[in-house]
Amino acid sequence: MCKHILNAQVSIRANCCRKWYDCAQCHAEAQDHDIKKQWEMTFGCKKCRNVFKKDMRDFDEADEYCPKCDNHFYVEAKRPEEKPQIVLAQSDDAKALKRSMQQLTGAPTEISSCR
Repeated sequence: MCKHILNAQVSIRANCCRKWYDCAQCHAEAQDHDIKKQWEMTFGCKKCRNVFKKDMRDFDEADEYCPKCDNHFYVEAKRPEEKPQIVLAQSDDAKALKRSMQQLTGAPTEISSCR
């Protein structure tokens, strides 16, 4: 299961090493070489296990589905959300601390007092 694309519907076959990966990033983490880029890609459907090739130069809406089971594999990737960071800070001015934390994280921040 791919930890980079949570809803991956196909695996890709890397022609450089002839191994299967859920995404190019999985290949990069497992191998010491770059993935060989080419126009014709080999896919393996995770629903029916059918292996098929697609020419990416001539890829249209009809090519977004597995030719055997019609599984829609070309979907918007769902990636794991960034893990929230826990920042420990100390300040006597809670409002200033909250503003600083919002600037740092770019999101509304809750301040808890631990006294």
